[in-house]
Amino acid sequence: MKIGLLGFGVVGRGVYDILSDREDVSVGAVLARRDLGQLSCAVTRDMQDILNDPEIDTVVEVMGGLHPAFEYVSGALKAGKNVVTSNKHLLCHYYKELNALAAENGVVLRGTAAVGGGIPWLTNLEKAARANAISKVSGIMNGTTNYIMDAMHKSDVDFADVLKKAQELGYAEADPSADIDGWDIQRKLIISAGVAFGVCLHEDDVPVFGIRNVSAADIKRFQARGRTCKLIASAEKLLDSVAAYVEPTLLTSDALEAAVPANFNLISLEGEHCGKQSFFGQGAGRYPTAYNVVQDLLDIQSGVQGFYTDKFADASTNNAGALHRYYVRTNAKLPALDAVVEENWDGAVVTLPVSVAQMHELAKSMLAEDDKSFFAALA
Repeated sequence: MKIGLLGFGVVGRGVYDILSDREDVSVGAVLARRDLGQLSCAVTRDMQDILNDPEIDTVVEVMGGLHPAFEYVSGALKAGKNVVTSNKHLLCHYYKELNALAAENGVVLRGTAAVGGGIPWLTNLEKAARANAISKVSGIMNGTTNYIMDAMHKSDVDFADVLKKAQELGYAEADPSADIDGWDIQRKLIISAGVAFGVCLHEDDVPVFGIRNVSAADIKRFQARGRTCKLIASAEKLLDSVAAYVEPTLLTSDALEAAVPANFNLISLEGEHCGKQSFFGQGAGRYPTAYNVVQDLLDIQSGVQGFYTDKFADASTNNAGALHRYYVRTNAKLPALDAVVEENWDGAVVTLPVSVAQMHELAKSMLAEDDKSFFAALA
């Protein structure tokens, strides 16, 4: 197998390094916008060089972003080349379109590294779905936010200081919005739900509330009551819809997710016959992520024929039946919130059970009056 490698950043370099020791898979060309020095393959700035090379049978896209990644990946599929990607934004946003293109052109699309970094999550979810009706997928799917929450629980530090440290360590981007506002984990959840349930969810229909506004005072309140806060994604199959959302969650000490340290991930599935299974590991990083890219390449080489599922039914999101009690800290004056308050937590409140849909609507009103508002579900 000879690949065209699109992008030579953290993951791209990792893929190149791993493949440099192999004889069965090699890098034929790298697409890059900068000088890469001496490599053992061609370097080009023109995607057509890769598309027109008959020896390159597979394209690996590790550039990130939607454009021009979508145009490049679409072009590769149309040219009859397999595609492996680590780009969760691309795979989520163009989930149905890219899978249709792969099927039309008789090639394989894989993206194990797009969800869970170095965890072989999608491949195991694929296997579980063969023999089980999967009812739920959930967990910690973002290493940056878990690092921040873990650090804030272990020492009395402010969010901004921990975020800065995460950026220095390379766990957080210069613009961390996709991570701390929950959009990265939302995309991973949508892809996971697609594989688990055979459905296509849409980003606009999956509500998200991130950890940007969590404070050291919030953490003290949680710890005083034996709770640990984590950013949790959840998707549950209903009869004719899916309950899917991302929100901070207060976990009891016996929950597996409560103990997940640093930038690790823990993602779980619940199956009809297998019960609950959880997968733990590095959620990001050069070599863990590159490892899963290479695993996809080897799977294709060994005969994997398609995506993780062949079912792509459009599905609606329904969060009206998912009920939680919520911790809420806000200066906004909202009668709708006052009507559901159950108890006071030293300057914050805890609500009666309300639906996920109702809470996320309340959050919009809260943020309009007080942009520092924060909430978390009680698990």
